[in-house]
Amino acid sequence: MKQETLLATNNWWVLVAIGIFAFMSNLDASIVNIAMPIMSHQMNIPLSQMEWVVSLYLIFMCALLLFFGRLGDMYGKVRIFRIGTIIFIVGSILSALGFNFWFLLGARVVQAFGGALTLSNTYGIVTGTFDIKHRGRAMGFVGTFVALGSVAGPALGGLILANGAWNNIFWINVPIGLFAIIVGALVLPKQEPRPGGKIDWWGLTSWATFIIGLFGAIFIGQQTGFTAILPLTGFILAIISLSLFGYQEYHTSTPMMSLTIFRNRPFSLGVSAAILIFLSNFFSVVLMPFYLEDARGFGPGMAGLLLMIFPIVLVIVGPLGGWLADRLPPANVASSGLALIAVSQLGFVLTLTTTTPIWLYVLITALMAIGTGLFQSPNGDIVMSVVDRSELGIAGSINSLARNLGMVAGTAAATTTLFTTMSHVVGHRVTTYLPHQPEVFMTGLRVAFMVSFVLIIAALFTSLRLGNLLKHQTLH
Repeated sequence: MKQETLLATNNWWVLVAIGIFAFMSNLDASIVNIAMPIMSHQMNIPLSQMEWVVSLYLIFMCALLLFFGRLGDMYGKVRIFRIGTIIFIVGSILSALGFNFWFLLGARVVQAFGGALTLSNTYGIVTGTFDIKHRGRAMGFVGTFVALGSVAGPALGGLILANGAWNNIFWINVPIGLFAIIVGALVLPKQEPRPGGKIDWWGLTSWATFIIGLFGAIFIGQQTGFTAILPLTGFILAIISLSLFGYQEYHTSTPMMSLTIFRNRPFSLGVSAAILIFLSNFFSVVLMPFYLEDARGFGPGMAGLLLMIFPIVLVIVGPLGGWLADRLPPANVASSGLALIAVSQLGFVLTLTTTTPIWLYVLITALMAIGTGLFQSPNGDIVMSVVDRSELGIAGSINSLARNLGMVAGTAAATTTLFTTMSHVVGHRVTTYLPHQPEVFMTGLRVAFMVSFVLIIAALFTSLRLGNLLKHQTLH
């Protein structure tokens, strides 16, 4: 009863503590993108190699989210979340120190550990704190911070770089994170761990090997060609590891991820839609800094201001998505958002040139942000409301995993589509922007956004199917 009273009194402050770390954990997946040219020059590291500062963070997040969600079920979601906040701050400090390239890579792995510990338990804590009447708004709050962190990186990074050194993109995490830790210490409830259970080490090993093998092969293959021995080895290792993971999870009594949860069709459809939208969104996150800085010639400060359009609109619209989800069928709200995103992607395909009026870029970007805000919290609410309370931990970690898989896959798909198209146009392998041939980049950019449009259409059909299923099911 004491714990219930504590939750009733402080649950909105719980959202503040959780929302800050949800924002920062996702922000650090993309904020380095706009700083890479400067970091590459100062560290004397090729830009293609510097991309691992971003990729390694995302890869380790994806590799660890399921495992840490399972730990949250076993030892308490709040306890695991708290440990993650401390590790994330330590990783941020180490990243800011950045003595050299290899030290920075190690620091980013530490950051990824902390981020995975927090994100894997975020939705489980929120769902366990709020009843169905208020859960839509709560999910809207957290979902806004999650989506905001995912797309605000280049914008915020550009503004920071315009006024200071690249290290500041990591130092900024420290005071904000310490504030969230203090708030969390005051308001997060104590949770008793569930008795029994053991760690699925074979599941962890096979899943992590699959993620590292797959995305390592993709990113290395962009530089060497996908028929080179290293990418081929990575793909083969990924296939074998995924097969072993499936076998292990079906036959162990304490799986890291109970695959039976995917028999829940509304859950599976909601997760699929989440993967597709984050995959699509990261086309814009990854490619727009190149468009604004290279193709248009804007400096980091101006590019950062233009990139801020998306997160600013998202902050305004995100809570509205949660408010609407409390009053209307959430799948309908989510589908409406996806339709708006589809229009925006088609708008980029048809209108982006090196002379596109800024007002038109702002209008299309704002439309994409409105659609994202209407989709995120209703879909997250559905995913967490169609599972039993005993599955909240693993459902939350799968939801976070879907987002991060979409982000890392979006990074890989966007750059692969862009550079493959550019290579086809010029007749030889291209792995960077060609300064004297902007039209080659613009061709690749339009093809990339056409792929993004197709992904959003697939997400829209998935969400519409989800809405039909939920007509005959009650959320809880």
